[in-house]
Amino acid sequence: MEKLRAAILGATGMVGQRFITILSTHPWFEVTVVAASPRSAGKTYEEAVGDRWKMDVPMPEAVKKLVVMNVNEVEAVASQVDFCFSAVDMTKDEIRAIEEAYAKTETPVVSNNSAHRWTPDVPMVVPEINPEHMDVIEFQKKRLGTKRGFIAVKPNCSIQAYAPVFTAWMEYEPYEAVVSTYQAISGAGKTFKDWPEMVGNIIPYIGGEEEKSEKEPLRLWGKIENGVIVPATSPVITSQCIRVPVLNGHTASVFVKLKKKATKEELIEKMVNFSGEPQKLQLPSAPKQFIQYLEEDNRPQVALDVDYEGGMGISVGRLREDSVYDWKFVGLAHNTLRGAAGGAVLCAELLKAKGYITAK
Repeated sequence: MEKLRAAILGATGMVGQRFITILSTHPWFEVTVVAASPRSAGKTYEEAVGDRWKMDVPMPEAVKKLVVMNVNEVEAVASQVDFCFSAVDMTKDEIRAIEEAYAKTETPVVSNNSAHRWTPDVPMVVPEINPEHMDVIEFQKKRLGTKRGFIAVKPNCSIQAYAPVFTAWMEYEPYEAVVSTYQAISGAGKTFKDWPEMVGNIIPYIGGEEEKSEKEPLRLWGKIENGVIVPATSPVITSQCIRVPVLNGHTASVFVKLKKKATKEELIEKMVNFSGEPQKLQLPSAPKQFIQYLEEDNRPQVALDVDYEGGMGISVGRLREDSVYDWKFVGLAHNTLRGAAGGAVLCAELLKAKGYITAK
């Protein structure tokens, strides 16, 4: 099978690097263009990244000698690829503009950025949860005046540790939740080398994160009406987000109220048997089992569980009845795999399987 040609926009940053490592062995997609800021343009990828390679695996040989293109030269980049992944580091307004510019060259954009998450006709998708939101793309294309160009995004990394669980429990009608997330430093694009003040430290604030943690799950559970996605109104979520000295893996401590009674066994059974389109279609990046439940009192642990299903699965433990809420549990998701680049690659696989991304 001829692989589809992909560009990575923002290829030199941490998420861009993660895209490159994931795609280096991908059966459907091949990185043929790396694009970044004008200061990196014209250098080889290896030169442009220099000593800022943040992955724990070596830089793939195939990209080292690719010459970095200027991400702002939209036509030049777009003409060489079938679609692109966006991980650009710019202001929200600049990101919205550049992603739309790429879409208007008839090049689909699968974005890791938050800029378009609330654009009403842009699908924000966790493929196991709301694949039907891809249908809104037809309305978006009308607005953009495109035939094959569009933007699709994935949601915030931290909600992956609990939104899938609530989705698995929807028949019991979760209606109120308190969520505290303990978030890894790679979520800020950092390693301990870049951020020594995080060693042995906790910072009780991550800009914009609490609002995302409360609102984005509601958009995942929304419905398409009149060509736009209308968010759900429940469950109401309140959250606190804390940065902790962990490299990869966002942990969530969750309390939830359900309208309908359920036993612990029923709730665990719903989680471990929860699957969606990626599993049905056997997409290359899809975890075979999306959510695992761990019985031990001291799990899930970042050190033991963050790489479950290649970092694409969710680990849950400590489910028990609560004295104020109905239930409480702890969830864990890999923030740069399931939560960022890996989640975007899975979205692109679903878009290809549904015929939205094709060879030009």
